[in-house]
Amino acid sequence: MRHEIAGDDIQAVIVDLNPNEFLQAEAGSMFFMEGNINMDLRTPGGWIGGLKRMFVGESFMLPIFKAGSGGGKVAFAAPYPGKIVELDITKSKSWQAQKDSFLLAMGNIAINISFIKKFKVGIFGGEGFVLEKFNGAGKVLINCGGLAIKKHLQEKETIQIDTGCVVAFEESVTYDIKRIKNLKTAIFGGEGLFLSTLTGPGEIVLQSLPLSRFRTVMFGGGGGTGLLSDVGRVFGGD
Repeated sequence: MRHEIAGDDIQAVIVDLNPNEFLQAEAGSMFFMEGNINMDLRTPGGWIGGLKRMFVGESFMLPIFKAGSGGGKVAFAAPYPGKIVELDITKSKSWQAQKDSFLLAMGNIAINISFIKKFKVGIFGGEGFVLEKFNGAGKVLINCGGLAIKKHLQEKETIQIDTGCVVAFEESVTYDIKRIKNLKTAIFGGEGLFLSTLTGPGEIVLQSLPLSRFRTVMFGGGGGTGLLSDVGRVFGGD
């Protein structure tokens, strides 16, 4: 199985499959197919996993693309402008990611739902209470809005990020939030009352344009700079 990431600001992944090779993808992400490719549906995690995904607005079943005799090619496109980032999944290296960032998985990858246990992180962290969790052995490709940055944090190294700009992180990384102490800055600075914090060790992926911010701009709500606009951003950041 070979793949390449094509494009610049709007990217797609093109995968060459040998006979009997297969991959899992996000519903609705397929761009085009060539050769002998068969599409089916699978429910990662069984009925319980499917019901969990439905509960948080995800698809109950995920499409599977398998190559028949002679192999074939299948491509997948990101749903909004940005970059596609590759995550390496091993038995000792699992990842958690925003639930709307998953694009496709290659190899023996288990796709599950994980719930954020800290109430304040779920409310103010910009990711909600639900993340997708990837275990197994293989590769997962995710969508990142705008510019994507991949960093490795050392033991106890911490980075502060605008809420919504965290895309994915290794399970060894601690995810939390921190309140901005200066209330005037929180209200009028346009950055919200909280910042997300990630503490190592492990790899993380950040994005410069969260999907929530992109939607706001697209629907005409991103240009406000007045007092009401600033106050409206205090608790959400985006």
